Amino acid sequence: MFRYLLRRLLGAFFVVVGITTFSFFMIRIAPGGPFDSEKMPPPEIMRNLEKKYHLDEPLMLQYARYAKDVLVHFDFGPSFRYPERSVNEFIDLGFPVTLRLAIYSMIIAVLIGISSGLIAALYQNSRWDYSAMAFAMLGVSIPDFVLGPLFQLIFGLKLHWLPIAGWDGANFYVLPSLTLGSMYAASIARLTRGGMLEITRQDFIRTARAKGLSERVVILRHMLKGGLLPVVTYLGPAAAFMMGGSMVVEKIFDVPGLGRHFVNSALNRDYTMTLGLTIFFSAIIVLFNLIVDIAYTFLDPRVKYE
Repeated sequence: MFRYLLRRLLGAFFVVVGITTFSFFMIRIAPGGPFDSEKMPPPEIMRNLEKKYHLDEPLMLQYARYAKDVLVHFDFGPSFRYPERSVNEFIDLGFPVTLRLAIYSMIIAVLIGISSGLIAALYQNSRWDYSAMAFAMLGVSIPDFVLGPLFQLIFGLKLHWLPIAGWDGANFYVLPSLTLGSMYAASIARLTRGGMLEITRQDFIRTARAKGLSERVVILRHMLKGGLLPVVTYLGPAAAFMMGGSMVVEKIFDVPGLGRHFVNSALNRDYTMTLGLTIFFSAIIVLFNLIVDIAYTFLDPRVKYE
């Protein structure tokens, strides 16, 4: 197990290095610059700005300097648009909000998705099954930039049950979390149904029932472990993409998380902010994938790591 973790951590490091390299050169190749505007500053000011941020140096030297700061010191540098603040400061302030939104959304997605998938699997080809899968198809089909304003219209402006924007208390968390979690709940429901139906046909389930075990015991002790393996595989990347993909939801509901900074950095051509958030979210995805692989050993004893 230790050797496997060591190999995975080493592989993850090279993945992050590759993402850092690719992102750095892609953003530099893109037309325009971080100080471009309708009214360009005088040439002497531009030269001073480029010198301050080392943009006057050869590209490979810029890359070596940036890679060393990121991979060795975990320093993403100052923001080009807010030079008095570093990218790390924005991450420190915005990540807890994005993480909280992702946790609430994941709880909603898991509760709704697994419940719906179990009902659909246990009552296969019944109206419960069709209703749950119709919900799943609807959840996958409606994007969050449509679902969010729809929830705001219904629950905020029409019924006046919940606030439509902000992040100042528990009632503010409901609509953003429900919007972000709905799409993932639909996918979890489909995966749960498929996994449970597959495990139901296994010989050890028939043996458990033949021994006279109650259906509740068969489901909870034998079926869930194997039936939820596809869901566990999905949850790792989903949790990471939930944090990285929350930018639209954060923008709609005015949530002060990293998503808003990511959108603004792209619009403002803030090189260091865009690069820093891209690398940060990529590292989270790699980390969650590693956690999922480790969780497999607890759910499926047939999986061994050498």
